[in-house]
Amino acid sequence: MAQVFLSRSRKPANLIWYQAWLRWQSTSPLAQPVHDVSPADRLEPRAPVVVTPEIPGPRSKELASRLGQYQNTDAVHFFVDYERSQGNYVVDVDGNCLLDIFTQIASLPLGYNHPRLVKAMQKPENLATVINRPALGSYPPVDYVERLQNSLLSVAPPGLHQVQTMGCGSCSVENGMKAINMAYQRRIRGPRPYSDEELQSCIVNRSPGSPKLSFLSFANGFHGRTMGSLALTHAKWYVKLDFPAPDWPIAEFPQLRYPLEEFTQENQQEEQRCLEQVRDRIEQWAKRGEPVSGMCIEPIQGDGGDNHASPAFFQGLQDICDETGLYMMFDEVQTGGGVSGKYWAHEHFNLRHAPHVVAFSKRMLSGGFYFADELRPTEGYRIFNTWTGDPSRLVLLEQVIKEVKEEGLMANATLVGRYMLDGLRMLQCEFPGLVRNARGLGTLCAVDIRDANTRADLLRKMRNRGVNLGMCGVSGIRLRPSLLFKRRHVDIFLDRLRTTLAELK
Repeated sequence: MAQVFLSRSRKPANLIWYQAWLRWQSTSPLAQPVHDVSPADRLEPRAPVVVTPEIPGPRSKELASRLGQYQNTDAVHFFVDYERSQGNYVVDVDGNCLLDIFTQIASLPLGYNHPRLVKAMQKPENLATVINRPALGSYPPVDYVERLQNSLLSVAPPGLHQVQTMGCGSCSVENGMKAINMAYQRRIRGPRPYSDEELQSCIVNRSPGSPKLSFLSFANGFHGRTMGSLALTHAKWYVKLDFPAPDWPIAEFPQLRYPLEEFTQENQQEEQRCLEQVRDRIEQWAKRGEPVSGMCIEPIQGDGGDNHASPAFFQGLQDICDETGLYMMFDEVQTGGGVSGKYWAHEHFNLRHAPHVVAFSKRMLSGGFYFADELRPTEGYRIFNTWTGDPSRLVLLEQVIKEVKEEGLMANATLVGRYMLDGLRMLQCEFPGLVRNARGLGTLCAVDIRDANTRADLLRKMRNRGVNLGMCGVSGIRLRPSLLFKRRHVDIFLDRLRTTLAELK
């Protein structure tokens, strides 16, 4: 239906969308009856409840003031009562119950306090690794191999059979870069052993032990806040300012025009321009004596604006890597875990072969990265830190994966995401100039608001109406619901969004 509307001229399309919206509103109550509900459905609230005049409420403000004695609290939205939060609803310390469509910055696959995860943590056999957090690289627990097989390896990206756990998304990307650089140098070095000069010079940050390699990334990308991953991040000034960064190549990510059906030729030209720029950057840095060892890219740029590109663009990037000898890393920290309708968003791109590295975290509960066989370190302690992850996270992830498969949650993400995107497109046509560029893949949906100030007002009003949202880019709203998000939750969200937009109009 959406494609038919969007293929027509703009004015009739707006009218048709609006008429469809009215029909849709009249047939979609806020909370549709649910006949076959899961235990998680039965536990969660039926709708948001706001009990304070505004959010954050007085208790949250008081706690923020106390915390402010010890650290900066400018990023704190509100304090949470995690014991009372359930499913798709987060409860704050003032008793406000909000429909959470940001889920701890996109990191809760099954929402809050899912009974399956609660039960797993109550089992005595799972307590030992929580109490005695192992240094996995040196002292893994007896069931570690089995845990890996039942969790991370059971959902590995097609073609990748190696995995390394880590603690967070930033260190997952950063250690993926290290694995790529080691493999790149092994390819150059060949079978010869390390020289004494290499071993000594690396200690003092000099070549040849510390080679002059570079790494390619993309404008508006966000890959983490540690110094290595931060060098690939180009989204927000406040994560970059005052920190030294290497002069590595940055290529533009395609800026597509929406609706996509109306700008097919223009978008193809834009993607081709960006691919040519990637080639040019690789050539430039090679001439400088700083060859590019690899590139890092998000399947959908998250924090930088929820920017999409076509499968053809990513296929073109893989072709460039194959031709030039670069290693390709997908940062799936935000897009992995089934929310796109597939377990890994890059699976939508029909790549000719597996990428060399796929970094993960957030909804995967553990950080880490999958990698090609040739990137496997040849010595111990090369990819290493004290914990290199947390085996208790794998206990939970194993249960998440079972729930995803048994309940068909990836199919749910596809259907619910399409329903949500259709609703956003209707609002876009009802409020032209205020809402634009509705886009999405599965439940990874977003829209742009008129400007940053209007977006700030909208987020505040929506929160006071009991809906918690995220933001991205200059003026975007980022939707990151759990895999348990259903049509009834979409109805609540869109109804309150429409009321808020009408106020802002």
